[in-house]
Amino acid sequence: MKINLMDCTLRDGGYYNAWDFFPEVIEHYLKAMDAISVDYVEIGFRTLSANGYKGGCGYSTDSYIRSLNIPSGLRVAVMVNAGELVKHPEGVISALQKLFAPAADSPVFLVRIACHMHEIELVMPGVCWLKEKGYLTTVNFMQIADRSQEEISGIAKLAGNYPLDVLYFADSMGSLSPDQTAGIIKILRTHWKGEIGIHTHDNMCQGLANTMRAVKEGVTWVDGTVTGMGRGPGNAKTEYLTIELEQYLKTPSNPTKLFSVINKYFKPMQGKYGWGPNPFYYLAGKYGIHPTYVQEMLGDSRYNEEDILAVIDHLRKVGGKKYKPATMEVARNFYSGKPKGTWVPANVIAGKEVLVLGTGPGVVTHQWAIEEFIKSRRPFVIALNTQTSVAPELIDIRAACHPVRLLADRCEHANLPQPLVIPASQLSDSVLNSLGNKQLFDFGLEVQADTFAFNENHCILPFSLVVAYALAIATSGRSTRILLAGFDGYGAEDPRNAEIDNLFTGYKKAEGALELLAITPSRYKITSTSVYAM
Repeated sequence: MKINLMDCTLRDGGYYNAWDFFPEVIEHYLKAMDAISVDYVEIGFRTLSANGYKGGCGYSTDSYIRSLNIPSGLRVAVMVNAGELVKHPEGVISALQKLFAPAADSPVFLVRIACHMHEIELVMPGVCWLKEKGYLTTVNFMQIADRSQEEISGIAKLAGNYPLDVLYFADSMGSLSPDQTAGIIKILRTHWKGEIGIHTHDNMCQGLANTMRAVKEGVTWVDGTVTGMGRGPGNAKTEYLTIELEQYLKTPSNPTKLFSVINKYFKPMQGKYGWGPNPFYYLAGKYGIHPTYVQEMLGDSRYNEEDILAVIDHLRKVGGKKYKPATMEVARNFYSGKPKGTWVPANVIAGKEVLVLGTGPGVVTHQWAIEEFIKSRRPFVIALNTQTSVAPELIDIRAACHPVRLLADRCEHANLPQPLVIPASQLSDSVLNSLGNKQLFDFGLEVQADTFAFNENHCILPFSLVVAYALAIATSGRSTRILLAGFDGYGAEDPRNAEIDNLFTGYKKAEGALELLAITPSRYKITSTSVYAM
């Protein structure tokens, strides 16, 4: 049995670098692909869209491909998104006419159309047109793990009515097991008698296993990428596939050039962009969540570990098979609906200064001065989460509002002596039970964009960040002003600085807002003084 190995590194990997690979990388990559007997290289996408910057592999025009030194043993493939074709105002065929010359006049040998289920029948006339123009044709059916047996069988039957060369399916969420992969192939075989291809993702570290099981079941087209480079956790690794598929390849494989390319180019890129499996991608695969959610959060320093876990948990409940950027922010904020609360902070705070202890290194650096200040001025002290740098007897309460962070910190909270202020009435039993017999003060929280409101026993905030929650406690408590220690800020280019600055700016504009004063060094745009001068 002859296996056709297609490497998709320049296409799938381009999600990390806007398809902007250095010419030197591409040249050495192509030579390495030829040396390991790859049959096809998917150079990139073919698209009419000019939105945003994309490098040459984002368009893969004939002229761009001709500028590359492609070894004679490699055939070139490109991918087209069905969504773009079916939405074209002049129709699928008109869109393809704008994208492709006849195959005899093009360096492209194979055209792959990536389709969701509702798009497959709509693009089939385009498959006929491409076939007439001389191209090898394939559709790549995405998110197959979500489809029923009847739906998969229907796709196979439909495909049999058109001049399709290869019927590909993709484990888009990386959620399939080898047995499930085999089951899908058997269903496809009920109506489709042509060649089958598989494109696996490695969310649950099953990419290689699923591919090899597919080969065992008779699949003859398989995909890989160098080091697995691809959206989210990436794909089956080409370097491993060539080892496993050696008996099926057209000529003996020489991996020397590939290993050199990996060490020189792809390992540094992987260090920079961070593709590859991790526990977050594993969870996303397990729950059928689009990996781009995890990829985007991992690349955005505003999202810490508990944020990512919270978003995954939210998407598991509401569905996250289709990537929608706005969903991440909704999921990051847990509190919706009318807030509840039973604790009235004014009973203990009214008329006092409030000192909020952040988690920045300034608290440790200036510990002595902060403790002396507390002893002499007697402010009401709120520590964020599990901040422990200041003597425990000098801290009045702790504030926390992130359910995942509460679960992670439950053992520490159990051993900390101060009462814990949380939106208790709005948290699940699992979170509350995890805190055991901890003394809790219930101060309610609602999240509404661009809103600050401070009420007797609850607040409304634009973010469910503990910093904002502490400010609300002090403000609802009718403090005289709010002092901040340990709000050092992040590195100069870190976007979390802007997020916290926006929070402070919004707070200062709110009705009832109090004076904010940093008493240890801070990068944030707030008035500051020195704890040593107070």
